[in-house]
Amino acid sequence: MQPTLQTDARPATATTAAPLLAVRNIEVVYDNVILVLRGLSMDVPKGAIVALLGANGAGKSTTLKAISGLLKTEDGEVTRGEIVFDGERIDGIDPDKIVRRGIFQVMEGRRIISDMTSLENLRLGAFTRNDKNVDDDIDMVYRYFPRLKERTGLAGYLSGGEQQMLAIGRAMMARPKMILMDEPSMGLSPLLVKEVFGIIKQINRDLGVTILLVEQNARAALSVASHGYIMEQGKVVLDGTADELRDNEDVKEFYLGGAGDQRKSFKNLKSFKRRKRWL
Repeated sequence: MQPTLQTDARPATATTAAPLLAVRNIEVVYDNVILVLRGLSMDVPKGAIVALLGANGAGKSTTLKAISGLLKTEDGEVTRGEIVFDGERIDGIDPDKIVRRGIFQVMEGRRIISDMTSLENLRLGAFTRNDKNVDDDIDMVYRYFPRLKERTGLAGYLSGGEQQMLAIGRAMMARPKMILMDEPSMGLSPLLVKEVFGIIKQINRDLGVTILLVEQNARAALSVASHGYIMEQGKVVLDGTADELRDNEDVKEFYLGGAGDQRKSFKNLKSFKRRKRWL
């Protein structure tokens, strides 16, 4: 079965149950001029890992920032449509209130506080909490990322993989219902990519945390996701289960590094835009 091109503003959902996150026909404009997202819609079921794939400039990171409320920091605004999380509309509210409602974003490039220790970074992730279980959750993070317990110095001296682990651990400290992950494989070796994605899948399975995963490494993302969306030019052009996307010939060629075992010449690859079925 092949994924089908969506012809209306609302794509097919990954499940018949009400989604934890529903993005409905949103448009995003920067500086009151630049239109980046053009009627984007997607659903993220509760407890699922959903991948959002696409090339640089497709609008993936902007989509996450629209959900987490961080557009305001970059003079961006959702000018049309709505974003509904756990039954409540969240577009337009402040980022700290969105965190308190249960969404935490792991930013592209990790964005850890380099002149704080790993432990201090983890405690920072719990700033919205007022319960007494923070230390227990730090121990939980160390069980998933034992290397962080061994690193007692400043976080800026951690390796790239360890910094990514710290960024994910900091998100876990907020006890979110949903984590938005922006390019967790960036700058990591293939071995570390495999390790980090394995931990992401384990966190989802053990803790039931819903994950929306933005990635250019489509192969790694689809290895852990149950459903995926492909973006181009600010809109969703294709969606389906992870298996459907992996079996789609266009996805194989343009996002997975080749169609089957057939060798492709660079001459043929240069003309890919004229042969994509969704363009």
